[in-house]
Amino acid sequence: MIERTIIFELAIATAAALGATAAVLALRRAGLRALRTLADRTEGKVDDLALEAFRVPSLLWGLALGLYIGVAMVGSLPPRIVELINDGVAVLLVVSVTLAVGRFLAAATRTYADRLGVEVGVTGLTTGLVKGVVYVCGALILLNTLGISITPILTALGVGGIAVALALQGSLANLFAGIHLLVEKPLRVGDYVKLESGQEGYVTDIGWRTTRIRMLHNNMVIVPNAKLADTILTNYHLPEKRMSVLIPINVSYACDPGKIEAILVEEASSAIGHVPGLLAEPAPFVRFIPGFGESSLDFTLIVQVNEFVDQYLVQHELRKRIFTRFQKEGIEIPFPQRVVHVHPAAEGGSSAR
Repeated sequence: MIERTIIFELAIATAAALGATAAVLALRRAGLRALRTLADRTEGKVDDLALEAFRVPSLLWGLALGLYIGVAMVGSLPPRIVELINDGVAVLLVVSVTLAVGRFLAAATRTYADRLGVEVGVTGLTTGLVKGVVYVCGALILLNTLGISITPILTALGVGGIAVALALQGSLANLFAGIHLLVEKPLRVGDYVKLESGQEGYVTDIGWRTTRIRMLHNNMVIVPNAKLADTILTNYHLPEKRMSVLIPINVSYACDPGKIEAILVEEASSAIGHVPGLLAEPAPFVRFIPGFGESSLDFTLIVQVNEFVDQYLVQHELRKRIFTRFQKEGIEIPFPQRVVHVHPAAEGGSSAR
């Protein structure tokens, strides 16, 4: 008879919990719609980020509230069952709040890092560290809520951490190398870099283990952080994106150097505003360097471009303009030439070779 009573009370509690959960979820849906309408009217992104982060965890909140209401409506359940249900509600609340806060802080860090003047670049490693801190705090709160002492756990983790560190030397080396890259900032997401090994491209992300570099032909180079921290790299976006481009020009020895210099500067200057990426300041200029070549007079045209990849189109267009102008002016671009002197053979001997 007692067992039937308990089963009957559990059935009532379950029905009450399901009904309360359905009602709470209906209220949640209406509330989210109202909040979305309100958020669309504001210019800031904090409310949008909060709605996106708390949308899924709010389902767990509705379930937890439904369970709590169901238990509260039936007051004669055995204490052990009530305790288990309350622990389940506590677990749902702590887990859902932890997930929501972690997602919100990661999204807010990614969105507002530049506005807040955060020195550390926002990458996958940055958001991962933010979530990791929140999740660890949530796990400690959950253990404390369940009545589990965290002091022995922390002690065991301190002792076991040595063994874990030895077993994961490579992963930890990459992790701390990634943190070093974020703090020192030799490269940032969006920078164009060239590695000592020759690969070059745009940095797309710095993760906890690897850094991803997208090459110009749309392939991805994945470099371990520890190796990247030890290699020599060239960052074409530091200290600024603007850079000089040196274009070698060779002409015949019969040409006037002053005239060549004037033509090159004129053509480069006239292309400003018409060739994307070509900058007006500093103005284009020419140097008679390397100077006297084996078959030609060698000049160098120096122009400024907005960033590294702009140099390809700029060189393409300037060379076309210069070649057309040289043809119009009758300026020769010489082929390699060699002068061979042949001496007659001495009497009684053979010719010198």
